[in-house]
Amino acid sequence: MTIRVTVWGENVHEQKSETVRSIYPDGMHNCIASALNKNDGIQASSVVLQDAEHGMTEARLAETDVLVWWGHAAHGQVDDKIVERVCEAVWSGMGMIFLHSAHFSKPFKRLMGAPCNLTWREAGERERLWVTSRNHPITAGLPDHFELENEEMYGEPFGVPEPLETVFVSWFQGGEVFRSGLTYKRGAGNVFYFRPGHETYPTYHDANVQTVIRNAVKWAYNPLARVAKPTDAPNVPVDKAPEKIEERGPKLHQAGEQGLR
Repeated sequence: MTIRVTVWGENVHEQKSETVRSIYPDGMHNCIASALNKNDGIQASSVVLQDAEHGMTEARLAETDVLVWWGHAAHGQVDDKIVERVCEAVWSGMGMIFLHSAHFSKPFKRLMGAPCNLTWREAGERERLWVTSRNHPITAGLPDHFELENEEMYGEPFGVPEPLETVFVSWFQGGEVFRSGLTYKRGAGNVFYFRPGHETYPTYHDANVQTVIRNAVKWAYNPLARVAKPTDAPNVPVDKAPEKIEERGPKLHQAGEQGLR
């Protein structure tokens, strides 16, 4: 079994910032994909915002078992039709991992149905991540905590729905804390949010961070066939009801008519 991973990168800061380019000369998306490709059973490739259809063609999504998403400066440039396409792939069973500032990305906010807001500070603070769900597959091979010497602070409250599980919480030098690893189920798809990854720090070169993303890919992977047409809302005919019934009373819709949206 090979898990097919697509890493989606915004690819904006790498083009505009010498600092980011010096840390990720091939782009953050390729750094993440390269780290994943060191693992047996994972085949990762990358696409970027600037690709046709942002790289999220129907064919690409059909061939993607797990999609990893990083965005920051250009959330608003992602076409809404592509957002719906990505979300439908998740609802049908594709795994999805959102990294760092992708908390404000259109797909994440669409899937969460929430503002996804937080407090933040860019001061190169030490981040200490604590494992809060021992024996969770995403924490395999990790110590009970690990540190990143420089990171952007994200602080509570985090405006997201209550997760299935909180896998990590972070503490920052300034005193704030944050739920930094959250799992969700959306339709048939597994979703994981992981906080670290500010572009001016070498976070995605860190071995523990790479372990988390690798484990998350394996956790998010769904080997079952995709659910066809996950947003369909069919009008069930009277003669197809599980129990025999007689039609009665006034109604708005004709037999077989599509529902209102």
